[in-house]
Amino acid sequence: MLSIPSRSQPQLPGDLAVWVLILAELLVFGVFFLAYVAAFHGHVALFRAGQATLSIPAATFNTLALITASALVVQAIVALQAGHTRKAGWWFAGAAVLGLLFLLNKWLELHHHMQAGISLSTSLFYMFYLGLVFFHFMHVLAGVLILAWMSRRCFQPRPPGMNAAWSAGAYWHMVDLVWVVLFPLVYLL
Repeated sequence: MLSIPSRSQPQLPGDLAVWVLILAELLVFGVFFLAYVAAFHGHVALFRAGQATLSIPAATFNTLALITASALVVQAIVALQAGHTRKAGWWFAGAAVLGLLFLLNKWLELHHHMQAGISLSTSLFYMFYLGLVFFHFMHVLAGVLILAWMSRRCFQPRPPGMNAAWSAGAYWHMVDLVWVVLFPLVYLL
């Protein structure tokens, strides 16, 4: 009997459920971004005045922290693929520390605004700004916990599999991607 060899189909790295979550989160952020742009065009002076109160240096630091963390996550996955689990653990830990620095820096920025009496009800700009950055903040927090968990697992006798590593990496890169859009949209444009 003649059998036809099957062609293997390319698969997404990681867990399908994580990819569904990522796509759902990107859709939610996308809707927020579109609403922000629409509100911006309706209230340009208000949004420009609000943007003038934001710290570009702090946001730039945060951008560099997240991009560098993403590079470390890539190194962790490469190390794990090569069987260097402890090295992967250190790369994941470094990425988690950079994520923590982002969170600390963003918390200080938000605390400064709260001390100045700024809240969601201050203006339309601050409603969007605080809503977007807090929503992203929570995603970074979740990402940091995932990276810390991955790091810890790399130092245990039974390290994480590649499926877990790819899923953690994909989630972290989604968090980074959202910031790469949020930073210029809210702080610079």
